[in-house]
Amino acid sequence: MIILFVLATVFQTAKAQTMKYNSLDKLLQKHVNSLGEVNYKTILTDKQLLQSSLDEFTKNQPKDSWSKNETLSYWINAYNAFTIKLIIDNYPVKSIKDIKNPWDQEFIPIGKNPMSLSEIEHEILRKMNEPRIHFAIVCASVSCPKLLNEAYVPSKLDLQLTVATEEFLADKNRNEISQNNIEISKIFSWFSKDFTQNGTLIDFLNDYSEIEISPNAKKSYKDYNWDLNE
Repeated sequence: MIILFVLATVFQTAKAQTMKYNSLDKLLQKHVNSLGEVNYKTILTDKQLLQSSLDEFTKNQPKDSWSKNETLSYWINAYNAFTIKLIIDNYPVKSIKDIKNPWDQEFIPIGKNPMSLSEIEHEILRKMNEPRIHFAIVCASVSCPKLLNEAYVPSKLDLQLTVATEEFLADKNRNEISQNNIEISKIFSWFSKDFTQNGTLIDFLNDYSEIEISPNAKKSYKDYNWDLNE
């Protein structure tokens, strides 16, 4: 009985880690450059690979036995993959905001009922108390964080999220930071609650910024460019 229990436990653990994101990783490496720009035109000619990427999520849904990093990786990747599908289904389009109710469309076949991007972001990811997800999930727009051209994976998720956050803050097109003045992305305004759970917004920024920001720095927000990230 003990041997059977151990074998069952090992099997369950292995099963929980079968999500490899091979197709998604191939899709991103093939069609997303190092700047996070997406070649939607070439994805249109590679729909089989896109569908294989999406099928990975439908066939391997999250389990209670998964670790936090496994669950975070799954939903970050799902958000990004199905955002690409949304754009492809409506391409050519100049902006995701030109699509009717882009974040509330229930078109994602995960779970008992189809999900929306909004549900993944607000009902799942934001409730996992990891504010760096905002620099990993990408809403197909120029002012969004860049789309990573590889899948997020549990084994290096912390590093991937840290690098994504640091690169986003260092990008002067998205944030301009000095010691006494910051002009930052509206992401920090829209989701301010997420960034102030363990201190002030400045505290959070200083954890990832190359420049030490004064607690009394003047703060303003950049205009958000919703043009497509291509």
